[in-house]
Amino acid sequence: MSILQKYYSRVNLSKNSKSYNVTVIAFLTIILLVGVFLSISIGSAKISLSAIISAMMQRDHSSDIYRIISYVRIPRTAAAVLVGCALSVSGAILQSVLNNSLASPSIIGVNSGAGLFFVLTAAFFPTSIYLSTIAAFAGAILAVFLVYFIAKKTGASRMAIVLSGVAVSSFIGAITDTILTLKPDTLIARAAFIIGGFSGVTMGRVAFAGLLIIFAFIIALILSYDMNVLALGDESARSLGLDVVSIRFFSLTIAAVLAGSAISFAGLIGFVGLIVPHASRFLVGHDNRILLPVSALIGSIFTLLCDLLARVLFAPYEIPVGIIMSFLGGPFFIYLLIKRRRGQLYD
Repeated sequence: MSILQKYYSRVNLSKNSKSYNVTVIAFLTIILLVGVFLSISIGSAKISLSAIISAMMQRDHSSDIYRIISYVRIPRTAAAVLVGCALSVSGAILQSVLNNSLASPSIIGVNSGAGLFFVLTAAFFPTSIYLSTIAAFAGAILAVFLVYFIAKKTGASRMAIVLSGVAVSSFIGAITDTILTLKPDTLIARAAFIIGGFSGVTMGRVAFAGLLIIFAFIIALILSYDMNVLALGDESARSLGLDVVSIRFFSLTIAAVLAGSAISFAGLIGFVGLIVPHASRFLVGHDNRILLPVSALIGSIFTLLCDLLARVLFAPYEIPVGIIMSFLGGPFFIYLLIKRRRGQLYD
């Protein structure tokens, strides 16, 4: 039995038939389309399907329905879909590459880096909304590069990356707290950023990040086979000719781009990158070639549904979607801690 065959047997990559995987993806796509319609039609004012179609065909800018759909519902729905896709795929990549069932974007410094740069722009450029979006993305990417640079000095192993992420996040957090102490006016902006949500999001803020998310997702699919090989362990992967250090670096970079792009306009939406990859593995197994697109679909559906709950639970009042995520994600995180004491995906 070859090394790859042993891997397929060990992580149950081939337990599902091709027709099963296609059926799962098709079913999830239908659910996502239904979720998109519900997201556009349900809110403080319910809009029927016929009214939506009529308003979009007539494109009457004086119509209240058209303005609600075009400037509120569609941008918000697009934001939820993109954020769910990006964070879920980012989490799936990190858990696979680091062989850690508890891995999420925060573990490699994405959240802390984005938070620091957001606070910096809020403190010194408080009127620039778009600059804070760009700064949050840049901070996420730079933090990941710093984590990997430190880890590389010790061989860029899985454990070194995790420990470097913890150290860098702690250091960046101290810098952020110092700025907040000196500039207390930024506390309100930071609170909204930490909770996360889609209220007030515009297509202008979503468009650039959306292009990055789509591009990074395509690259992740291209690298998915190499991620499977990397899951064998460093020594086995090297024996198969895989450049372990480069693939791990590129995979982490793609995960950072996905998470950073989502955070840049939605804030620190929590637990999506932790919960969804596990649900996806339950459905289709560990093969990243199938796992990544399934995670993207389930993540989009999950985020849309959570955003709908945030809008309707206390209507006409709205709560940030990040709060709904925390209520659902907290118990799941505790479950993972109890079930997977070592935190490994593969033995």
